[in-house]
Amino acid sequence: MTLSGNTRILASLVGFVAIVLFGFLALKALAGMRRPPAEAKTEEQALRVEAKTVHPRDYPVSLVEYGQARSLNVVPIVPEVSGTVVKIHPNLEVGEVIPKGDTLFVIDPRDYQARVDAAKAEVARLEATIKRTRTEWNNDKQRIKTLRSSKDLAKAEFDRLKKLYDKDEVGTRSGVEKAQMQFNAARDAVDQLERGLSTYPLTIQETQSALEAARANLTQAQTALDRTHLVAPFEARVKSVNVEKGQFVAPGAPVLTLADDSIIEIPVSLDSQDARQWLAFEERSGPNDTAWFSHLKPVHCTIRWTEDKASHTWDGVLNRVEEFQADTRRLTVAVRVEGDKASKTGPGALPLVDGMFCSVEIPGRPMKGVYRLPQWAVSFEGDVNQGRVYLSVDNRLKTADVRVVRRESDYVYVSEGLKPGDIVMTMRLVNPLANSLLDIKAAGGVGHEAK
Repeated sequence: MTLSGNTRILASLVGFVAIVLFGFLALKALAGMRRPPAEAKTEEQALRVEAKTVHPRDYPVSLVEYGQARSLNVVPIVPEVSGTVVKIHPNLEVGEVIPKGDTLFVIDPRDYQARVDAAKAEVARLEATIKRTRTEWNNDKQRIKTLRSSKDLAKAEFDRLKKLYDKDEVGTRSGVEKAQMQFNAARDAVDQLERGLSTYPLTIQETQSALEAARANLTQAQTALDRTHLVAPFEARVKSVNVEKGQFVAPGAPVLTLADDSIIEIPVSLDSQDARQWLAFEERSGPNDTAWFSHLKPVHCTIRWTEDKASHTWDGVLNRVEEFQADTRRLTVAVRVEGDKASKTGPGALPLVDGMFCSVEIPGRPMKGVYRLPQWAVSFEGDVNQGRVYLSVDNRLKTADVRVVRRESDYVYVSEGLKPGDIVMTMRLVNPLANSLLDIKAAGGVGHEAK
């Protein structure tokens, strides 16, 4: 290798080393110019919630359920005698109201009138027979006195003639025998009349029995005649009609259905647990208590027509327990509305009538010392009477198990698990972290602001 070649290689190595050294010095200079970032401070993020401070109070209870109004008395009219209908009430049409005592329709009464007349004649005949027999009895009582006197005279005459003939031989045997025959005839007459007098009481008794039977027949005939005129048993609304003039009707088949709208009832089905907890029963007393709900307190109830709750409202009274359904565990109570109250309505409103579907609000026993919370503030897991709420304790999120005594509308009423002054979350929280820091604001318009 020549000298000039070695010089070129050495120059190249020097240049490479200079470039590397320059790059290293430049990087070091740049690294010296870099400043470390400021250290970040970590702060806990607060969970923003709504809450209120709770205190126990007494709250009224209203059981609200639904039922269909019905007339208390609905009576099918069934003919009790057969015959042809000869007259019908002019207003006997469905929906018409017929006053109490008006004749609904008339069955041909002629055959029944003839039976009444025959029965009356038989009664009159037997009454006359008894009267005649009593008169004859009184007459024979007077005759017996005369016959007994004649018998005594005949016996005295016979004894006198027989004595004269036997002792004094005065008179004749034929005279004695004739006197004896007269005595025997008088005695027989007395005996026959006495036997006749003894039969008069039996004859009168038999006739009296026949008279009683005749009077019973007359009563039966008169009843049948009366039943040819069917009258309205109350001020009746006609629900159905199946009879026409000229139609033959017979006992057993209903031809009319009448409704008494003077009293309206609404059957309401209640959960048996609600009934047990909240229905007011009067205390039992006395020896005649029965194993039934016979002491239901007659509280005043509010009835609203479901089609128009604002304008159609009536007052009713809780009347009785109608039925207990073991399969559904529900209790049916009857709420009664008097006809005058059912008919009182405002301008343009309808009366409470049979068939209306209504909501019924029944006041119950009040809840004592409970906490009222919004529905969404309590979570449930399985048992509807057990729930869980979120609390603020030292501004940290905690949970508490509570016992729910009632749920009503948008509220839950808690009887156990809270203390006066507890701060309860009133907004729905989804899987929040326990012990989270809280940023609390007052619940919107409900309760007290948490402090």
